[in-house]
Amino acid sequence: MPSFDVVSKTDHHEIMNAVDQANRELTTRFDFRGMNARLELDKNTITLIAPTDFQLKQLDEILRNKLAKRQVDVRALDYKTPDVKLNEARQTIEVRQGIEADMAKKIVKLIKEANLKVQAAIQGEQVRVTGKKRDDLQEVIAMLRESKLTIPLQFENFRD
Repeated sequence: MPSFDVVSKTDHHEIMNAVDQANRELTTRFDFRGMNARLELDKNTITLIAPTDFQLKQLDEILRNKLAKRQVDVRALDYKTPDVKLNEARQTIEVRQGIEADMAKKIVKLIKEANLKVQAAIQGEQVRVTGKKRDDLQEVIAMLRESKLTIPLQFENFRD
């Protein structure tokens, strides 16, 4: 039976490169010269550090541009509330990996509401979709691409 997996992954290497490029751009920008502004990456957490809240937003814009150039979907980023103090503003951004349980249930519900002859099963941080016809699976992929989900989806492990 044909099947495929619905996953949500981001390339950690591309994120690391985007953070490095954003830090490099900070050293050349006039409005950040002499300031203690930087981006730090620790596993799946990006920390933006700037002197003011306004510069924090500029850092975020630089990071988003660098991620977009590297084809990293910004929907995979989970922004926490900024921590603004007198002389420093910090904001942490979690990079989501995998599909969480509630989002997986939502994906399965979308597939079942489509009334196609396929089965969807949650397997850890991914959703496996199986069906008798390849065309039904391709319709599921098209439907999921058109749906307005808050996470980026990839379709892999397609088997006939």
